[in-house]
Amino acid sequence: MQRRAFVRHGTLALLALGLPPDFLTRSLLAQSARAAKKKTLICIFQRGAVDGLSMVTPFGEKAYYAGRRSIAVAAPAANGGNLIDLDGFFGLHPALRPLHDLFQRKELGILHAVGSPHPTRSHFDAQDFMETATPGRRSTRDGWLNRVLAHAADHAVGQTELGAASLRGVALGPTLPRALRGQHPALAIQDLQRFGVAGGMEQQFEKAYHTEAGTVIGSAADGAFDAIRILRRAELAQYRPASGVNYPQGEFGRSLSQVAQLIKSGVGVEIAFVDIGGWDTHQAQGGSEGQLARRLLEMALGIRALYDDLGDRMDDVVVLTMSEFGRTVDENGSGGTDHGHGTCMFVAGGAVNGGRIFGEWPGLEPEQLYQGRDLAVTTDFRDVFGEIAGRHLGAENLDAVFPGYAVDSSRWRRILR
Repeated sequence: MQRRAFVRHGTLALLALGLPPDFLTRSLLAQSARAAKKKTLICIFQRGAVDGLSMVTPFGEKAYYAGRRSIAVAAPAANGGNLIDLDGFFGLHPALRPLHDLFQRKELGILHAVGSPHPTRSHFDAQDFMETATPGRRSTRDGWLNRVLAHAADHAVGQTELGAASLRGVALGPTLPRALRGQHPALAIQDLQRFGVAGGMEQQFEKAYHTEAGTVIGSAADGAFDAIRILRRAELAQYRPASGVNYPQGEFGRSLSQVAQLIKSGVGVEIAFVDIGGWDTHQAQGGSEGQLARRLLEMALGIRALYDDLGDRMDDVVVLTMSEFGRTVDENGSGGTDHGHGTCMFVAGGAVNGGRIFGEWPGLEPEQLYQGRDLAVTTDFRDVFGEIAGRHLGAENLDAVFPGYAVDSSRWRRILR
């Protein structure tokens, strides 16, 4: 097998290419002499722009129902509505019921009217802006999570049960997301069970990479093979979810199951990144049931399975959902919604100051809407990221983590205890 084909087909997930040479020539196993208890952030990116008004519905707003003839989620106990009442004004979509208990336990918080200050309605631009945390700036090469890893090193890197400092940032998928690209090492792993080469083939591939000793690819491969050895020592094949835990079928559920494996194995994961697509609901979005409801149920079942699987470990874990922007307040002529502006995020974990809806609600009356059609943004997503980076992951110099943004803790929503 040619080296190029070997990497392309994902049997071995190497670091993303196209990064600065000084990064690729560094060892992925740089160790720190300082040991520290690990805090972990699990990011779930809802790609496609989720309708936050359906995720967490402001049933107290008459304007919400005025603009949604066929896709509105009925208010609790009204016309047989099964919206889950959270505080008398907001309701949780019924498909998200598996998460309601976490809200009641004050371990799930909801940020509403959150998003980017940039007006783009392009999925690609908005996703890039969110992952680099530099809205409007297309020249940023590295992601905000990679910068967090670089600036949290003194607090978080250290010996773990298996000494795996190279596995601090991991994406469960075929490619490294923009948010994790940069000078600090990070890995993309599509399948833990196939991360490596069976039998004695590994040594042959390793030898092949080293025939050009000192090259960029050879150096990057060193770290990837080291990661394989570490994961093998973790005996991930022996992993079984906690009793009674069932992850949903499909790529999303499998990815979250593998995140739990990594965290439980103690290999040193501090940031894990998972994608879930299918949120671009221009047509036949549905209300309490339908296309969007099915996606929400899959997400809720996955998060709840992860939460229950990790058990007491959730005291040191924060789960954060995000999407590039929201959707229009009014439905369109195809029973769907178009690209909007503000949306909502979920934050879950033992350290979360949950059971609350965070942020300032801007209202849905015509004069309160962004550009006359969308939920306005009252919380900049960088303030959410900044609080988690600083207070949970221990990142210092947040001005470097969020270049061009005046980080101010007074704008933080106090989503963490």
